[in-house]
Amino acid sequence: MEPIVTITGGAIRGTTEGGVTRFLGVPYAAAPVGPRRFRLPEPVERWEGVREAASMGPTCAQSPYPAPIHALIGSDGIPGDDYLNLNVWTPDMGGAGLPVLVWIHGGAFVRGSNARRIYDGTAFARDGVVMVSINYRLGISGFAELDGAPSNRGLHDQLCALRWVRDNIAAFGGDPDNVTIFGESAGGMSVAALMAAPQSAGLFRRAIVQSGNGSVAAEADDARLVSAALAGHLGITPTAADFGALGPADLCSAQNAVALALMTDPDPQRWGTSVVERGLGIMSLFPVVDGDVVEGTPTEVLAANPQRRVPLVAGTTADEFRFFTVPTGITAGVDADSLPFVLARYGIDPSVAHTYSRQRPDAAPAEIFNAILTDWCFRAGTMDLAETNAATAATYVYEFAWPTALPGLGACHVLEVPFVFDAVDNAHTLTGPTPPQPLADEIHAAWVSFATHGSTGWSAFTPAEKNVRIFDHPASSTVDNPRAEELAALRQAIRS
Repeated sequence: MEPIVTITGGAIRGTTEGGVTRFLGVPYAAAPVGPRRFRLPEPVERWEGVREAASMGPTCAQSPYPAPIHALIGSDGIPGDDYLNLNVWTPDMGGAGLPVLVWIHGGAFVRGSNARRIYDGTAFARDGVVMVSINYRLGISGFAELDGAPSNRGLHDQLCALRWVRDNIAAFGGDPDNVTIFGESAGGMSVAALMAAPQSAGLFRRAIVQSGNGSVAAEADDARLVSAALAGHLGITPTAADFGALGPADLCSAQNAVALALMTDPDPQRWGTSVVERGLGIMSLFPVVDGDVVEGTPTEVLAANPQRRVPLVAGTTADEFRFFTVPTGITAGVDADSLPFVLARYGIDPSVAHTYSRQRPDAAPAEIFNAILTDWCFRAGTMDLAETNAATAATYVYEFAWPTALPGLGACHVLEVPFVFDAVDNAHTLTGPTPPQPLADEIHAAWVSFATHGSTGWSAFTPAEKNVRIFDHPASSTVDNPRAEELAALRQAIRS
């Protein structure tokens, strides 16, 4: 007999296999369609009888990834209105007090979903953790700054999902007082934003930021420049009423056009300085400083509000930016002559390349470019977040260094995710055919330990000892402040 549980919306029926019970596509808020598209999330509408929860739910409308990225990780898109949904995996429906992990997916705030195979929570449940993965509004629906609509609707969705976890997770054996949130890329940036948000108090105990940073938050006036460009592309005004009259296809078309325009011409006068700099040259729609959920960049807010800091794991992969430049062919166009101009385009003093070249004497200019952009987009902001948090809360920093077998990608963006979920068999298009299972065992166990007890198995990062766990195969190690000279030079290059 399949398991049935009653939650705030009604009764749901899941499935059990191999000792793990899962409930998929469970709505945590009302469908954000029609007039609800640009409102704050509203309570789910109760249903009669037993709702089947045996398959993944709908996803927010989005465009497929460009072909080279799609080949690595695929694309998302399950049609339907109830896309404010979540999935739950539990090892014991009759249990109590189990630790809880809540996953927030990435996708540059315009793509992604909780339905990816590499986000399967079975391994976490197998190891005694109740795991939840959530969907939230993306792109224009979630983050465009529009007249007549509240800001940061996507973050409000995440908060709504966390309140659902607080109110319902005990029915799945979980402990609402022992919740850890974790996410990667835009999901990691969301985790940092939630750490800083005053509305998050009491909703989670710990946090894990994978390949994010604590510096993503657009100023409202700059975000309105992006919204004006979106509206101009569609021939409407930047209001919730006008955007609400359009279908998902029109929204995706505008998002794609504006994203391409920003990436090809990252002019601060056109888009706003905070959009260009904090969007990392990649993102056009992301959290906005609203004086409410987002009071400033997460690192700045946590520095001013130490009571909001929580135990944290934060880290990056060693070669994040190769994910964006190698498959798309951008790296192939970077040589010694073009490198200074490419760096200047991102607002980075080209002289920093000399420091990186001294540390990497055999690296080609394209490799230097990717190393600098990896640090600019991810590592510098992650270290800043860690240093701020470590002043008063236990903090652990890592770097995922094992390189994929795919040519040129190294330890690129997203690569650590299937290892964290112990799901490397589902990720050969990214990892190559023989990813090291012992490395997955190690990093997955560290995440389970942190969610359960608050410990990781390696030395904490402190203001005095900046320990970083280097995850690699055949052996991992803990290093004090790796590549500090490069990071110091980059920070100076950005300030100048």
